[in-house]
Amino acid sequence: MPTTTYGFDWPDRFVVGTVGLPGDRTFYLQARDRGVTVSVSLEKQQSAALAEGVAELLDRLRNQDGNPFNVPDETDELLVDDDPLDMPVDEEFRVGVLSLGWDPRTSQVVIEAAPPPELDPEELEELQASVDADEPVELQVEPEELLSVRLPVGAARAFVDRTMAIVNAGRPLCPRCGEPMDPEGHECGGPDGL
Repeated sequence: MPTTTYGFDWPDRFVVGTVGLPGDRTFYLQARDRGVTVSVSLEKQQSAALAEGVAELLDRLRNQDGNPFNVPDETDELLVDDDPLDMPVDEEFRVGVLSLGWDPRTSQVVIEAAPPPELDPEELEELQASVDADEPVELQVEPEELLSVRLPVGAARAFVDRTMAIVNAGRPLCPRCGEPMDPEGHECGGPDGL
């Protein structure tokens, strides 16, 4: 079956946002362009890892001799987006695979998100029967759906700042054990067991 691709080459908006209260939030990647909005859910850790990866990529590009791609070190005020997600949030899929790239021809960061790969049980059984158990096997599975977004460097920097602010806006961490604390308290696994 061919992959359904939600492609955004120069989106009006690409953000991470949440629905719900801290401790019970669902994270979403949301892209919008020309009245079309696509939302995919992902984990908080995936959001943070994606933002960190984009930041590292931008920093590497910026540190190239002469900064040939004009990568900013800060977010331009005009690109700051503190608005909530566009409603309604209709999840297309849950993210299982994220990839990050760079297109030097257009000076754009390329972000792709896909659901976890699904393997046909019969094909997997045939494959297991036909290979040596000691040899590694590489499988290439085409995703059923794919969100592909291309961001200019300024928008990518704004994406990083917003995402990290949202990730860090969760429940406060316990100073003793480092675990998130609910308003009702928590069972602390710190050194004194409080």
